[in-house]
Amino acid sequence: MVGSLSNRIVVLCSILCLMLAVLAGLLLDGSAQMRGSLTWVTHSAQVLKTANRALGHLQQAESGQRGFVLTRDPEFGKAVAAEIAASKRDAAELVRLTADNPAQSERSRQIRMLIEDRGAHLAESAELTRAGDFAGAQALTASGRGRNLMVLVEARVGDLLNEERALSVSRMAAVERRLNYIRWLVMIGTPLAVVAIALMAAALIRRIRRPVDAMMTVMGQLGAGDRSARIDAVMESSEFERLAGGYNAMAEELQAAVADQVVSEERLRLANLELSTNADVLRERGEVIELLGGMAHRMQAARTDEELASIIRVFVPRVLPEIPGALYAHNNSRNLLVPIAAWAGIEVETAGFAPDQCWALRRGQSHFVVEPGSDIVCAHVGAEADHYHCEPLLAGGEVIGVLYLRGVVGAENRFRLTVLTENIASALVNHRLQRGLREQTIRDPLTGLFNRRYMEETLALEIARATRTGSPLSVVMCDVDHFKRFNDEFGHEAGDAVLQAVAAEMRSRFRDGDLVCRFGGEEFTIIAPGSSAGVLAKRVEAVRQAISELMVSQGGRTLGSTTMSFGIATWEESMERDGSTLVKAADAALYRAKRDGRNRVVLDARAEALAA
Repeated sequence: MVGSLSNRIVVLCSILCLMLAVLAGLLLDGSAQMRGSLTWVTHSAQVLKTANRALGHLQQAESGQRGFVLTRDPEFGKAVAAEIAASKRDAAELVRLTADNPAQSERSRQIRMLIEDRGAHLAESAELTRAGDFAGAQALTASGRGRNLMVLVEARVGDLLNEERALSVSRMAAVERRLNYIRWLVMIGTPLAVVAIALMAAALIRRIRRPVDAMMTVMGQLGAGDRSARIDAVMESSEFERLAGGYNAMAEELQAAVADQVVSEERLRLANLELSTNADVLRERGEVIELLGGMAHRMQAARTDEELASIIRVFVPRVLPEIPGALYAHNNSRNLLVPIAAWAGIEVETAGFAPDQCWALRRGQSHFVVEPGSDIVCAHVGAEADHYHCEPLLAGGEVIGVLYLRGVVGAENRFRLTVLTENIASALVNHRLQRGLREQTIRDPLTGLFNRRYMEETLALEIARATRTGSPLSVVMCDVDHFKRFNDEFGHEAGDAVLQAVAAEMRSRFRDGDLVCRFGGEEFTIIAPGSSAGVLAKRVEAVRQAISELMVSQGGRTLGSTTMSFGIATWEESMERDGSTLVKAADAALYRAKRDGRNRVVLDARAEALAA
């Protein structure tokens, strides 16, 4: 009677499973012990981290309070209370973490008490500082008690850290012992399991080889083209008998399947053709994405509108070849779409157009005309256009610009256009943000003039240029006469109105090449490249006269007339290259103007001698 191969395999596998179960049990026990050791190592790491963090927060609080006391800048004192509270929380957490170790727990409680004492000392100093008693706060700081407390905290924390590090080392040694135990288990158990598996495999192979050889012979005949070949040899087990029966049934089915082979081959050919087409599309899209990636990197690095326009003119024709077009950006202040760049011979109106003249912007989606009369023509395009495409550039629902293409964008270019517009919209938003941030850093928020920092940087550059080229360079220092009167009589808002009025007047009166800056308070500075003091004095006199005729109003009331005094100095080689000497000379001339009666223009003595 033919036996069951499955029963033989079950017996052999049961023996093997028993061996593996024993080995697994030993490994699990070793891993459980190692996990316990690793838990304690992790616990030590958490103790070390918490102790360092508590000390760090306390040091941050101490630094912030010391900076608050010394500089009287409230920014230093804002985080003191939060840092003290954080240090206390970490100290409490440290006590909780070391509860399992009496010695470490005692050290943690001492650290918590010292941190609370030091925190109270810092809080007392902070309260004196916020109350304006800086002398008292400095005296409290100088008493040395806080420093002594801090030294004690650092010493206790150091003791705790040293002890915890020693514990961590011993626990890591325990982990290493567990690893060695597991390693020996693997080194011994694995060869034993391999030997057992080899013996079992040899026994099974002997029972499998003869029926398999018979089946392989028939399969070879079938592969050679003999579709009538069948398995009729005696099998060694019931499983192989069923397999032989199944194979014979399969051979019968194969004869029927051969008839469908031609149809299957045709389907395969069509599938390969579709796959090849998709591969070409993916390759083309990959090239477009790589090209747009280079374009995006350059647009993100652009600093001026002209650089951005150059990038657009170079890359867009490569992304959408043979399609002329132009890029318009939205100017918020004028509410116009102004041209940034055009390519492939398109000429555009530099004045731009209003957003409501473009149907793409009205609808918030693509608008195109593929032939005359197929759709409404945008007003900015003109009635003669018979095929064009407008793609809106939007970000967060806000209009960023519009991409105008003269031609039909086919289905094969839709992907290119979609990715292109996303990249350009992102670049325009980034360019607008960069420009706005730069304006904020170099402009005075009240008057809109350049600030003192920008003035000093520009003055140094202009001095270097004047030294190199030999061209003249002059500086004007001026301020509003009797400015304190406006603040005293009408309030600081009136003073701000006066500063804004005179700033606007100077900005409109000086030439484009002159740099008008707010030096500070009611003082202003004008850098005039290419102008000597004598030539510049005529322009300054005209500005002085115009300002004296101003009648400033604020809140429905007239503040009265305003006058300004001006001092002019011209750069000389003997002066400091950072511009400080030149500014001092102009400031000295301004002082003479004030002393001689105000509302006048006075030249520096050296400049006055040259003008004479």
